[in-house]
Amino acid sequence: EYIDSYVFNKAEYIRFNSTVGKYVGYTEHGVKNAETWNKGSELAQELGELERYCKHNAAIYYGAVL
Repeated sequence: EYIDSYVFNKAEYIRFNSTVGKYVGYTEHGVKNAETWNKGSELAQELGELERYCKHNAAIYYGAVL
């Protein structure tokens, strides 16, 4: 699971979660940004990071845990 959180003043206001597959906002400002980011190129960038980093390294981390 890939999670990219955005925090300001110790409060999380927006998060990308690979399980959900989109940005989710937790504050009024975060909800507005999540709606915008889910329609723009930001979502494609996060999905690219999921493919580039997480799926590539998952087997390595899984083997280390076992």
